[in-house]
Amino acid sequence: MTVRFLQPFLRQYAKLPTAIRTKVERQVNYLARDIRHPGTHAKKMTGAGDIWEARVDYQHRLTFQVIDDVMVFRKVGAHDVLKQP
Repeated sequence: MTVRFLQPFLRQYAKLPTAIRTKVERQVNYLARDIRHPGTHAKKMTGAGDIWEARVDYQHRLTFQVIDDVMVFRKVGAHDVLKQP
């Protein structure tokens, strides 16, 4: 699956500590290979249409959409990033 990153995701990613960035990269790779990979805990967000969320670690999440054969990563950060996916 092709991966694309929106500007908000890239800005938020750049502000994360190096250890968290490494975890984000690992999750993006897992998701690109298999959206149902058990380590990502990916699920559709309730009330957000076709936007998905996935875990980076206990405190961090990322949001994404699947449009045709492209996985578009929208936001990444602390758990509150889910308030406005």
